[in-house]
Amino acid sequence: MEFDHIALNVKNVRTAVQWYSQNTGATVEYEDDTWAMLKVGNTKIALTLSGQHPPHVAFRVESITDFPEGSEAKQHRDGSWYCYDTDDSGNVIEWVKYD
Repeated sequence: MEFDHIALNVKNVRTAVQWYSQNTGATVEYEDDTWAMLKVGNTKIALTLSGQHPPHVAFRVESITDFPEGSEAKQHRDGSWYCYDTDDSGNVIEWVKYD
């Protein structure tokens, strides 16, 4: 398991991409009107709209069998598999498997 990204909800994805690019030197891996994936050094930041994804921390796993027991695997539009869970403090955790 490895840390994959942190996701932040933003009001406007395009303006948030500009802010992070200018202020952190982030490079854009993907961007549209509803979400973006940025890379800063060896770390990724997902910028999302609140109605689509919750703010979360994501961990990359080798197989969907590594997802928490009883969770429902879903597929992102990029083809990756994911599920959401919460830690004991209520923080949202995403488990993600890339093909």
